[in-house]
Amino acid sequence: SDAICNFVICNDSFRSQPIIFNPDFFVEKLRHEKPEVFTELVVSNITRLIDLPGAELAQLMGEEDPKLPGTNSTASGFFRSLMSLKRKEKGVVFGSPLTEEGIAQVSQLIEYLHKNLRAEGLFRVPGNSIRQQILKDALNSGTDIDLDSGEFHSNDVATLLKMFLGELPEPLLTHKHFHAHLKIADLTLFDEKGNKTSTPDKERQIEALQLLFLILPAPNRSLLKLLLDLLYQTAKKQDKNKMSAHNLALMFAPHILWPRNVTANDLQENITKLNNGVTFMIKHSQKLFKAPVYIRECARLHYLGSRAHTSKDDLDLLTSPGSKELQPLKSQKRSRLDSCHQEETQQRTEEALKELFRHVHNMPDSAKKKKLIRQFNKHSTTLTPGSDVPTSPAPRRARSRSFSGLIKRKVLGTPVILERKSRDTTPEPARVSKENVQLLQKCGSPAHMSQTKLKSLEGRKEESSRRMRALLLSKDSSSL
Repeated sequence: SDAICNFVICNDSFRSQPIIFNPDFFVEKLRHEKPEVFTELVVSNITRLIDLPGAELAQLMGEEDPKLPGTNSTASGFFRSLMSLKRKEKGVVFGSPLTEEGIAQVSQLIEYLHKNLRAEGLFRVPGNSIRQQILKDALNSGTDIDLDSGEFHSNDVATLLKMFLGELPEPLLTHKHFHAHLKIADLTLFDEKGNKTSTPDKERQIEALQLLFLILPAPNRSLLKLLLDLLYQTAKKQDKNKMSAHNLALMFAPHILWPRNVTANDLQENITKLNNGVTFMIKHSQKLFKAPVYIRECARLHYLGSRAHTSKDDLDLLTSPGSKELQPLKSQKRSRLDSCHQEETQQRTEEALKELFRHVHNMPDSAKKKKLIRQFNKHSTTLTPGSDVPTSPAPRRARSRSFSGLIKRKVLGTPVILERKSRDTTPEPARVSKENVQLLQKCGSPAHMSQTKLKSLEGRKEESSRRMRALLLSKDSSSL
């Protein structure tokens, strides 16, 4: 399992005990419990970032043997056979496949070097071969070593660490990932026209390396994390040890990334890519061992998205009494957050409206400005900036359009205000004309209004009209 995990302590106000939260918990859970699902999830996102042809993708998935440079060349055959002879004598640690036991032994070297990073030329200046052999035999036999006794020099330990990495059966980043690392080195930015530039796309390179490290074997990933942390701290003290990230990459790229039994001639133009790739890993090592956010979310939803994926322990945790007590508290907290969000949204809207209103008000007088102001006035006054209290429009004076009302205004000289009901209500009986009677007869009159009542109302109206004409004639004769 992955021995290096970053934990964050979270203090929940609803709980009395602090909770240790690992953001990659569900990622690691999915990796160990369902490796096929995990690998498919990660590889699908790797192919989204880098272009891997069918053969290279099959090599990354382990479906085909990796085809590496120099494997078909006869020029370096003697060199490869010599290297294979050197690895015939395998010890418990050196020359054996990477195991947790081997990592535990080598971690002593890494821990010692963290305390001695100021030695000039660290990892470049070779140590004493006799002391190195004594230390190598002690590590292979599992003997306890006291590196702080002063018997060994930091250059002895640094050289032995490189020797351990160089004698692994395959590089620390494995043969399967070789072509993927070459493609990551080619990730560059695009210009405005969509053409590739020579500027590296660092964000995509970091994301691709994060995904690629997720599918490394667990021992390789653990040791790689320890090694890159050491090299990162070494580069930070380059003013003392004179070893920059690029210098360290030149020392370690052949041991952790180059395929085994190859020469510089086999790699040719890829050497620069590989060295720059290791330099990039050292500089950004603190970001490369965190799973991308979308991988964390997919892994979390895989377990919490449905009851089918919930284990017994998870069900016991969800049905515990403490979780039931937290439900109303969580709902209250959620409602408070929703109300705060609504208030914040409303406040932003009002500020935007006020800013727009001020902009329109400061515009020079024109037809466009008047049109915009009219559009503001059409809306509710509560949404118009600068008006806090909504004001209702002034009531319009009702006007009588009947002939009798016109005669009264002419004769009496005083306006008669008639209150009109809404258009949806039934008209008053006193104002029912002959046309209304005919319309009601065709469409059907209301149940409470009879035909005889309508006729009597018409007769009363005619009588009032005759009286009004007589009154008008009498007033005219008196004035004469």
